[in-house]
Amino acid sequence: MRKILPMLAVCGLFLGASLSVLAADEKTITGSATCAKCALKEAKACQNVVIVKDGDKEVKYYMSMKNKVASDNHAKAGFCKSEKKVKVTGEVSEKDGKKFIDPKKIEVVEE
Repeated sequence: MRKILPMLAVCGLFLGASLSVLAADEKTITGSATCAKCALKEAKACQNVVIVKDGDKEVKYYMSMKNKVASDNHAKAGFCKSEKKVKVTGEVSEKDGKKFIDPKKIEVVEE
């Protein structure tokens, strides 16, 4: 009995960790860097947005500026100037019909 309880606890930890990995929808997107405030006129404060072409449609992926990767790359990746193409890797979610990406990495793509 003493050996079973620690083994069950370890199994529970591994199961929980694997389920959290499965729940995350990590994706890499490539598109035009733009700003929800400056370029799109959709927000009162600057917010990174990546516009991705999907056939005939454009899909907008919004980022929270509370995310350090997003805030650190706002000026460097040219989001306010809407002049650069970026590749963003992060967890994608959807809320109120909008797509969001929680970036782990943002790279400027040379054309």
